[in-house]
Amino acid sequence: MEKETQRSVSFRTYRRGERSNHSSHSKDVEGGKLHQDYHMKIVWKKGFIRLFLVGGILWMFLILFASLIHIWSCHSSITFVSGMCNKESKVFTMWSNIGLVPKSQSQHRCSIPVLSDPEKVVIPEGRTPDKIVKKLSYITKDEHSNNGSQSTPLFGGHESWAQREESFKLKSSMKVHCGFIKGGGAEMSAEDMNYVKKCRFVVASGIFDGYDIPHQPSNLSPRSKKLFCFLMVVDEISLDFIKENVTVKEDAKGGQWVGIWRLILLKHPPYDEPRRNGKVPKIITHRLFPEAQYSIWIDGKMELLVDPLLMLERYLWRGKNTFAIAQHKHHHSIYEEADANKRRKRYARPLLDLHMKIYRYEGMEPWSPEKKTVSDVPEGAIIIREHTAMSNLFSCLWFNEVDLFTPRDQLSFGYVVYRLKGSFEFFMFPNCEYNSLFVLHPHIREHSSRIEWVTNWDQLKGNAKISNKGKDWDQASGSKDNLVESRGGLGLWTPYPGNLDSVVLPPVVRASKAG
Repeated sequence: MEKETQRSVSFRTYRRGERSNHSSHSKDVEGGKLHQDYHMKIVWKKGFIRLFLVGGILWMFLILFASLIHIWSCHSSITFVSGMCNKESKVFTMWSNIGLVPKSQSQHRCSIPVLSDPEKVVIPEGRTPDKIVKKLSYITKDEHSNNGSQSTPLFGGHESWAQREESFKLKSSMKVHCGFIKGGGAEMSAEDMNYVKKCRFVVASGIFDGYDIPHQPSNLSPRSKKLFCFLMVVDEISLDFIKENVTVKEDAKGGQWVGIWRLILLKHPPYDEPRRNGKVPKIITHRLFPEAQYSIWIDGKMELLVDPLLMLERYLWRGKNTFAIAQHKHHHSIYEEADANKRRKRYARPLLDLHMKIYRYEGMEPWSPEKKTVSDVPEGAIIIREHTAMSNLFSCLWFNEVDLFTPRDQLSFGYVVYRLKGSFEFFMFPNCEYNSLFVLHPHIREHSSRIEWVTNWDQLKGNAKISNKGKDWDQASGSKDNLVESRGGLGLWTPYPGNLDSVVLPPVVRASKAG
């Protein structure tokens, strides 16, 4: 009995030891597995951190490489490479701000050296004397006939190639085409005509085809408010649009006002294309407002920031100038500007090419530093003038080119300067000052005419469909069947007296992505 009890105790002790050994072995196995898992987690964690760091470094090098390529493209003379440049991008601005990119010669904005007080501006007495052209008159009756029958009057007249050539020959007394042919459209009401007769100092603007609403000028002095007439020229579509969107007040004499702007309605727009209609008040301002001695034109999308009296002192009187306009931000050559117009769909491409071929045939060279002018391409949204005979003649000749060819007036400006052979003197001020004169508001919509989407002659003649229509195609003016303007640009459809077949346009280097 005693032996059995001892055996039982020994067996229990053995089993307990067996279980203890088994438990210890299990713990050792589980501990090994945990240690191994922990070790693997550490390896994976370190590997992920290394991968993340290596990836981040590679990504930073990639961004740096792309940035350097972008900056290099902005200074490259290779057309394909320079086309990648965007000097308005955040990347370019960042590198420029930290000094890794050399500043361009003309910054986007700069301070304007105007006087501090409009009250202290001394207005010159009398007018600037006319030295070359002393008497200027205008053709107002269209004498063109076709097979013995009088054709429909055109606002710009049926100017022949011979008349155009004669108009560039300066004489003491001259008579030229300058719009406003009788029966050609753009008539003002009697009330508006009486009002503008009293305007000697004018700030003029224009809105056509419901593109914009008037923007009130800022920083006007009491003296300028009394001295200047602020005249906003509109067509009937724009007048209706303005009345729907802003308050228009009517005075006792029938004048319509939006703030300081007097709305001047032009009845019967002279052209099919709204952009071309806008050139009437812009370029031949002196014909609309014949009593004005000084005028400042600003595009309808602009809000003027500088007192107009200070502008006259800065751009005209200080340097004894009679005409001032800013130089273009990107382009110096009209051929560069024409190429940009084609890329941005600002008019029919074949007509732009034909326009430039005519100018090239007539001897217009691309701009170069050897030329006496700062640039052949202006920023035409602001024009500051004294209406002398020579200034008025230049405006007429400039307008006649816009009437004959394309409504892209920046293409014609330098050509007219070239044809007058240095006789027309003007002040082309820095673009950075131009950008400090106004706040630019966006158009209600961009395109005005379906002809602007035309890329080849077949589309223009109605033999091919236009597939690259813009978002404003349905709102744009123009017939689906006839894209050609019937009252403007007729010089491109009239047989040219020279042979243009051998004309080759100069090669163009794209100035910037924005240009």
